[in-house]
Amino acid sequence: MTAHNQTARSLSRLAAAAIVVATGLTVAACSSGGAMTPLHPGLSARMDQPNAVLDRTQAVAIVNAYRTTQGVGPLSNDIGLDGTAQALVNQYASTGTPPKTPSGLVGMKLSAGYSTFAETFSGWRNNPADAAGLTPANATKAGIATAYNGTSGYGVYWVLVLDQ
Repeated sequence: MTAHNQTARSLSRLAAAAIVVATGLTVAACSSGGAMTPLHPGLSARMDQPNAVLDRTQAVAIVNAYRTTQGVGPLSNDIGLDGTAQALVNQYASTGTPPKTPSGLVGMKLSAGYSTFAETFSGWRNNPADAAGLTPANATKAGIATAYNGTSGYGVYWVLVLDQ
C-alpha cells in the first residue's frame, strides 16, 4: 500500500469516527432535552471582558483538527508568533483598522465581534476564502491573540498568524 493510500485510509477512518461521535452527541442531546456536551472551556470562554485569557493551545488545536480534515499537517504553537499576533490585534482593537499581513508570514486571519474562539473559528471555517487561509500547506507554526475594546462597535478582535 502506498503512503498516499495509507493517508487516505487514515483520513477516511478519522472522518467516519467524527461522524459517529457527532451522531452520538446529537442523539444524546435529543434524549436529554436538547442539552449538548459543552465545548472545552478554552474554546467557549468569553473574551468580551477586560483581562480575559485566551487558551491558545486549545485554539490552535481546533485549527489543527480542521486542517486534518483538509489533508494538511498540524501547526505548532509559537510564542514568538503569539507576540506578533498580540501586537497586531492590539493595533486592530485600538484603531478599528484591519492590519496588513506582515511580510515574511505565510498568512493571517482576522476577525472582530465574536466573543469566543469557537464563534470566531466557525466564522472562518464557514467562509470559503477564510477557510482556505487556515490551510496553507507550507504553514507549520501559529500564533493567536485577542484584544477587547469595550468602546468599539465590535468589542473583541482576533488575529491568527501562520508561518513556516
